[in-house]
Amino acid sequence: QVQLVESGGGFVQAGGSLRLSCAASGRNFGSFAMAWYRQAPGKTRELVAYIGMDGHLTYADSAKGRFTISRANAENTVNLYLQMSSLSPEDTAVYYCNAFSPMSGRYWGQGTQVTVSS
Repeated sequence: QVQLVESGGGFVQAGGSLRLSCAASGRNFGSFAMAWYRQAPGKTRELVAYIGMDGHLTYADSAKGRFTISRANAENTVNLYLQMSSLSPEDTAVYYCNAFSPMSGRYWGQGTQVTVSS
């Protein structure tokens, strides 16, 4: 059974930090590229940060210098992280873990809410 389970969201004041986690299991996610997306109310889902199988990193302009994506590959699980700092109310959104492979398709987590107060 494929599972991508996010955790670590919550309520934080502007300027604060949060660390999101995603545990991916049920596939060989070590061979997947992984990413964090977010969707704010009334807006489309957008890419926040991406990490390839080779460790290549890509960040949205809004995330550069504030967010850090990382992954830890284990035998049956891949853990994906997003360290977020200097948070602002504009970062308020549901954050989704994503895994993609051209051979196996795309998988999404259920999302975790991040709310930043001013």
